[in-house]
Amino acid sequence: MERLVDFPGSRYDLLDGEAEILPGVHVIPTPGHVDGHQSRVVECEDGSVVLAGQSHDTASAWSADALAASATTLGHSQPLPVPPAWMERLLAFDPKRVVFAHDAAVWEPI
Repeated sequence: MERLVDFPGSRYDLLDGEAEILPGVHVIPTPGHVDGHQSRVVECEDGSVVLAGQSHDTASAWSADALAASATTLGHSQPLPVPPAWMERLLAFDPKRVVFAHDAAVWEPI
């Protein structure tokens, strides 16, 4: 299995924080599952795709946090659920699709 991670031309860089590793490809820290968890955002012509990994176990959990992050803007008052601090950063990319590591469902906005 070593050939899957150590092959000619492979390169590993230690990232501390957010990074744009290629034009339109972003690595965003999304700690929670583990402290060093990262999600990817790929900016495509038809909108951004978030490769959420394990930032959320399910599309439903993503939906709950997305709604919580926008609840004040939508006119809801306290008390409100508190989304992870990094959720607003992912939503700033205006994702058109979000995929998860352990949920076959793909989240798409209404």
